[in-house]
Amino acid sequence: MAIRQVVCMKWGDKFAANDVNRLHRMVRNHVAGELRMVCFTDDARGIDAAVECRPLPAVPVVGDRSDRGWRKLGLFGPEPAALLQGDVLYLDLDIAVAQPLDPFFDCPGEFLIIKDFKPLRYRHRFSGNSSVVRFRAGAHQGLVAELQQRGARIRDDFRDEQEFVSDYMRRHGVLRYWPAGWCASFKHDCVRPLPLGLWQPPRLPDGTKVVVFHGRPKPDEAIAGIGSKWYRPLLPAPWLRRYLD
Repeated sequence: MAIRQVVCMKWGDKFAANDVNRLHRMVRNHVAGELRMVCFTDDARGIDAAVECRPLPAVPVVGDRSDRGWRKLGLFGPEPAALLQGDVLYLDLDIAVAQPLDPFFDCPGEFLIIKDFKPLRYRHRFSGNSSVVRFRAGAHQGLVAELQQRGARIRDDFRDEQEFVSDYMRRHGVLRYWPAGWCASFKHDCVRPLPLGLWQPPRLPDGTKVVVFHGRPKPDEAIAGIGSKWYRPLLPAPWLRRYLD
């Protein structure tokens, strides 16, 4: 069996070293065979020695939106291409792993991403959610070159990096989505809609392998039942703890 390569990213103060360590434990518990986990970060302090820490790859800064995920596009640049080989699974730090991750490595395709849970604009209806992405190291360096060429104008066409990367991969004929049901949005798929959410707690849909916490709530908030929207009442979800260890 080929070595499984998993990467994550941590920059600024949104996430802590413990979030990287928690993700590593989840991945190690759900990947068979040899694992190589790399964290691209601007601060490696406190990260477990089993995680290989590397500097954040260079990416053109897109104004004040660089904190909205645009740094992820550095994964397609020359630094990761020189460090990694073959297929690489990228995971956000705010996810919960519920089932083995091996199918994410075995699924055919050159580039795979979550089909966006609720695309906001029709022209980007093909957009993906970049919380769980598999890409081929070094295969798409033209993406960073295009970002550099388009510069700040890219903000007029794309809300965030996942719209851009999905559009780029679609134009190059390699955009594929994970099978339906593999990746569940906590707030859209686990939380009960009104009025059920007033008395029924969130549940894990059958077949879910990864729970994605895009936006709010985050995992610890979800466990405690701390919501952020009046129209999405949230009861505690203590069952999440078993998937976050």
